[in-house]
Amino acid sequence: MPDAITIVIFVVITLVVAIITWFAAVAYRKKIVEEKIGSAEEKARKIIDDALKTAETKKREALLEVKEESLKTKNELDKETRERRAELQRYEKRVLSKEESIDKKADSMEKREAGLSAKEEELKRKSKEVERLSEERVQELERISGLTSEQAKDYLLKTVEDEVKQDTAKLYKELESRAKEDANKKAKEYVVTAIQKCAADHVAETTISVVQLPNDEMKGRIIGREGRNIRTLETLTGVDLIIDDTPEAVILSGFEPIRREVARIALEKLIVDGRIHPARIEEMVEKAQREVETMIREEGEAATLEVGVHGIHPELVRLLGRMKFRTSYGQNALKHSIEVAQLSGLLAGEIGVDVKLAKRAGLLHDIGKSIDHEMEGSHIQIGADLCKKYKESALIINAVEAHHGDVEPESLIACIVQAADTISAARPGARRETLETYTNRLKQLEDITNSFKGVDKSFAIQAGREIRVMVVPDQVSDADMVLLARDISKQIEAELEYPGQIKVSVIRESRAVDYAK
Repeated sequence: MPDAITIVIFVVITLVVAIITWFAAVAYRKKIVEEKIGSAEEKARKIIDDALKTAETKKREALLEVKEESLKTKNELDKETRERRAELQRYEKRVLSKEESIDKKADSMEKREAGLSAKEEELKRKSKEVERLSEERVQELERISGLTSEQAKDYLLKTVEDEVKQDTAKLYKELESRAKEDANKKAKEYVVTAIQKCAADHVAETTISVVQLPNDEMKGRIIGREGRNIRTLETLTGVDLIIDDTPEAVILSGFEPIRREVARIALEKLIVDGRIHPARIEEMVEKAQREVETMIREEGEAATLEVGVHGIHPELVRLLGRMKFRTSYGQNALKHSIEVAQLSGLLAGEIGVDVKLAKRAGLLHDIGKSIDHEMEGSHIQIGADLCKKYKESALIINAVEAHHGDVEPESLIACIVQAADTISAARPGARRETLETYTNRLKQLEDITNSFKGVDKSFAIQAGREIRVMVVPDQVSDADMVLLARDISKQIEAELEYPGQIKVSVIRESRAVDYAK
């Protein structure tokens, strides 16, 4: 039994201890939980306090920023307001000054109007006074002269008419004498022009042909017994035969190139045939004339084909062929016309004008030169008349008339032909120059360039169309070369006369030379 009691007591004690322990544990846990809650609340309060402090700080900063921004805006508005006020004050001053000037002008205008009104009244009064005096003067004159105003007018007109007749007679005599003087001057100019046209510097080169002979014995056969052969040939051809000491050659001289060509062909045929007598000479001259006519027609047709112009009247084609035997300053007239036609076509193609029409005008522009030795008038007028005769268009006729500026061009094609004619004539080498003139120009060209400081050597090349200038590198820099080339060009333009243009090339060269030994 005691063991059971003991066990019960032990169990009771154990239960009591367990209950106490459980209460102690619960109390401990409660304490811990309360402590945790307290620390959490404290942290929460701390966080809230920190948040409040931060919010307060942000609030103060935001307020400061707003105040600064408002202050800045206020300052800007004040500044802008001051500027606007200043500008308004300036405008106000300008308006006031303008009002003052307008008031002054208005005052002056009123004064001027008042003065003008007074002057107008004065003028009216004086005008009436003048009319009154004029009437009195007329009445007094009529009384003194015993004539009415109509009678005096008739008398005055008669007197003036007599004086005018005398002055007219004097003026007529002066004009007549002046016209005679002008006519004499014009006549002299026409004579000089005709002389220059027929006897220019190139006559010796363009009015003779040379026929080679197999031997000098042929000269005697050409002359014939008592000179009958040479006389027959000269009479039939209209060309002078010059038989001198020139070995194995006969010179044909004449201003008409076609006749000279006929004589040349006939003489060559006679030399080949060997039978030289008047009847044979006449036969050969006729054959030569037919050959030359055929040659003229073929040359004209070849020119139209080369240029690409069709539909030209056959007579104009023949006249074009005659231009093969016509030269101007040594330049063959037919070749010049072909060149002008081709240039006109090129220019017309560039600016969008009818190319075929431009070529036609260029080909026919000098057609008058084919017969200008046979007819009166300039080749321009003759050419225009020929184009009218053979029904060329008004545009072609105007281009022919205007290519030397005698009449105003009425179309772009006329202007194109003018330009093409100038280009062909001015082309270097197109027209003959004497050897002396040519060499003198080259020498002058080199002398001009050598006269400049820093020039070492100069060379005229391409028949005087280019001058190459070698300069001393130490004296002329790269920048100076441009100025030197321009100065040389200006001096050449001022001192020389030349066709086309001259290219000036300045060359500056620096060399370093060494030798490997």
